[in-house]
Amino acid sequence: MEETSGRTTAKEGFEIGTLSSIYELEAAMRRYPGLHVRYSEGPIADSRNTSVDTESGLVLPGLSVNPLHPEDWWHRPLSDWLARQLCQYKHLQNRNPDRFAWVLTGRVVGRGPDCEPLLANVVPVARLSDGLLVEAETRYRNHFDAGKGPED
Repeated sequence: MEETSGRTTAKEGFEIGTLSSIYELEAAMRRYPGLHVRYSEGPIADSRNTSVDTESGLVLPGLSVNPLHPEDWWHRPLSDWLARQLCQYKHLQNRNPDRFAWVLTGRVVGRGPDCEPLLANVVPVARLSDGLLVEAETRYRNHFDAGKGPED
């Protein structure tokens, strides 16, 4: 993939825009209801493969994603929710530099083994820039007890 003027182009010629800030992601959420984030090698690679439950080896009926729309109980700023959601699976990109964060919509067809939504009929919306992910991580660290669990 190469990035030129805010657009990411795959070898096959498929393009999606790049979002560079949480503010831009919030604007995209207003335009595209039901956005999710996915860390993978991108829409083209995902169109050739399916998600698999690695522990059981079972093929899942859709792509594993993380929802970006906050739940009704969430009363903090949307930017806080987005920062937290973007940070939850960033380790996938850290372990494999070919993976990147991108946002998509689609039809929820089930739940994966971690209770994550599984999407079919996927429509790619945009790639998330490294700068946006740094902004999200900074916000997450500054606004949350990041990594704190019930036993802490």
